[in-house]
Amino acid sequence: MIRRRETPPVSETSELKGFDDFDISLGDVMRGERATMGKSLLDIQRELKIKAAYIAAIENADPTAFETQGFVAGYVRSYARYLGLDPEWAFTRFCRESNFATLDGMSSGASGKPKPKPDQARGNVDPLADPDAIFLPKTPSAFGKIEPSAFGSSLVLLMLISAIGYGGWSVFREIQKVQFVPIEQTAADSGDLSDVLAPIDSAQGAEELTVQAPSAEALDRLFRPEALDFPVLEARDAAISTLDPRQMGSFAPGAEPLAVASRDTAPLDLEAEAIADAVAGLSDPGIVVAEATPPEITIFAVRPSWVRVRAADGTLLFEKILDAGEVFEPPVSVEPPVLRAGNSGSIYFTVNGETYGPAGTGPSVVDGVQLGAAEIAAAFDTADPLADEDLARFVALAEAE
Repeated sequence: MIRRRETPPVSETSELKGFDDFDISLGDVMRGERATMGKSLLDIQRELKIKAAYIAAIENADPTAFETQGFVAGYVRSYARYLGLDPEWAFTRFCRESNFATLDGMSSGASGKPKPKPDQARGNVDPLADPDAIFLPKTPSAFGKIEPSAFGSSLVLLMLISAIGYGGWSVFREIQKVQFVPIEQTAADSGDLSDVLAPIDSAQGAEELTVQAPSAEALDRLFRPEALDFPVLEARDAAISTLDPRQMGSFAPGAEPLAVASRDTAPLDLEAEAIADAVAGLSDPGIVVAEATPPEITIFAVRPSWVRVRAADGTLLFEKILDAGEVFEPPVSVEPPVLRAGNSGSIYFTVNGETYGPAGTGPSVVDGVQLGAAEIAAAFDTADPLADEDLARFVALAEAE
């Protein structure tokens, strides 16, 4: 029998829900914003200086992960401000979802850690809220940086130092050790000492024990060298010792005495003759004594100028900045020295009182100037005081002196 399919009862059409109809937690909003920014928990930890465990606790609405409850509000607001959310709205949602209440700073719970939630007591703990999570960097221990091979090296070094110390101590003991070696020698019989140790008679013993002091002659003979018993004299120079002054020389019989010149006659005559010869030589018109006097050459500056003087062989004789009025006299030599000067328009020369110059023009540099009398007179004209005011002033001062 074919039954007709029954039409199911028509129920009331359920109302469709939109995205805003679902309840989204604060943690979902924060995780979404963090994912949009492409930041991980460690990135936020480095930028906000807040532990990643605290960031995870804020997203999970778990205030028990914080050691001090007084900092929870600041952490939540800072993290919300970092994500671009309203800090007050985020803190209000966190308090409502986690049942967290702001504590007074003087209360006992402000500095303590709250009691764990029932789900935490059962073991349902978020791994990101654990401060000892495995993804967090661990602080290395004090002995973690020591390599195992370092212990072996230290042990070998300690053993080496101990061996060297023990060896030095053993050598020191051997050096300081004194050894007694026995020898095979029998003791000699001292004999009978009764006679020696017997008491001495008063009279006879006193005479026998009397000691007489030796005389000075005996001591002199005892300590006198054997060579002095028979002294032998030998001439130091046999040729001179064989001469007899009584047979030869001035003291020989019949010898004539030596002629001794008078002190007052011969020396005076010789002096007079020498003086007469000298006077005769000077009075001779054919003899002329003359000494060529080298010309006097000086270098002076009317304004500060640099001067360098070298000898003909290149030896440096003088180098200085001559101040105004300072004078330099080059040494007299066979070959005249050579002058090199800067600011040559202020350098002048004097040859036997005659002024020549200047050495150059203005601040120019001159080189190879021969400092001979003939060379200076040939190379330069007589200085004109009217052409240089400073030169005229120095000339006037020189004439005034």
